[in-house]
Amino acid sequence: MKNISRIYLRLPNWIGDVCMSLPSLYAAMNTGCEVIVCAKPWAEGLLKGIVGIQFLSLSGQWHEDRKIIKSHKKNNPVKGKSVGLLLPDSLTSALTFKLAGLSSAGYKDDGRSLLLKWPFNKPSNNLHAVESWYYLTHNALHKWHFKSAPAPETTLALPLNASDTQKADILLQEHRLNAGKFILIAPTATGKHKGKDKVWPKFKEYTRHMQTQGYTIVMCPPPNEREAAFRNAPDALCLPAVGLGVFVALISKAGLVVCNDSGVSHLASLTRAPQITLIGVTDPKRTGPWSQTAHICGSLDNWPNLEAITKLSTSILTPS
Repeated sequence: MKNISRIYLRLPNWIGDVCMSLPSLYAAMNTGCEVIVCAKPWAEGLLKGIVGIQFLSLSGQWHEDRKIIKSHKKNNPVKGKSVGLLLPDSLTSALTFKLAGLSSAGYKDDGRSLLLKWPFNKPSNNLHAVESWYYLTHNALHKWHFKSAPAPETTLALPLNASDTQKADILLQEHRLNAGKFILIAPTATGKHKGKDKVWPKFKEYTRHMQTQGYTIVMCPPPNEREAAFRNAPDALCLPAVGLGVFVALISKAGLVVCNDSGVSHLASLTRAPQITLIGVTDPKRTGPWSQTAHICGSLDNWPNLEAITKLSTSILTPS
């Protein structure tokens, strides 16, 4: 298909998934087309450091979202054709783009083949989420006669907004924290996995032990997780809640990030900060951190013990 000049890219709905979809976003941008990112409103704060994209905030309600996209198309005409690329495999995401007048590519799941102009089968092998979304993106771009690398980069990257970095620096100054000299913990995780709590049960003991060794333990939970964070790690220094972009900048300045298998793990993967991701009820093969600086500890139905994590933390933080 020729003469494509605009790609409407529907991102997933969760923080970690948006992080893992970044290679697909960059591949779309590398076509030279105008890229319109369609996602939940909070994603704009995370992605605002990326130059060259436009952002459409979606509500998650198909009847409202198709109006938003259709209105954007009408009010912003282009000479070439506009197409859609759907990373979520939900029926409603395909319905939204179809009713907005977009010919779209996506996976066939959820009985939505009739809503897609370019439906693709999911790969048979068990790919990581980064690879699965990139596989779809690569095949869609190939169908549209664009070139892209056959595999995603081995690390994720997100350019930080200068204002967010400045706010993170001010936050450190206000609390007398030095970059690279504190441990950032994330002792919460929203929801449950198959009815099981996704939070490592030893954050309280970990915080106290590392404090006795002279380390500063910091946490920065969102307002809706603040109570749970205090309950799980009452002795940690709790910073005021910040936006996602500032939080990523804060992560980048930590000496170590210790977190559950949750959105924070994926946000840490956007930086070069070393992280320890604690596994106990999930399988990291598909959704673990896509990072070369991540240490994944524990396994499905087997949380790591306190001694192992304190020893690993010390080894990471102590220069060899």
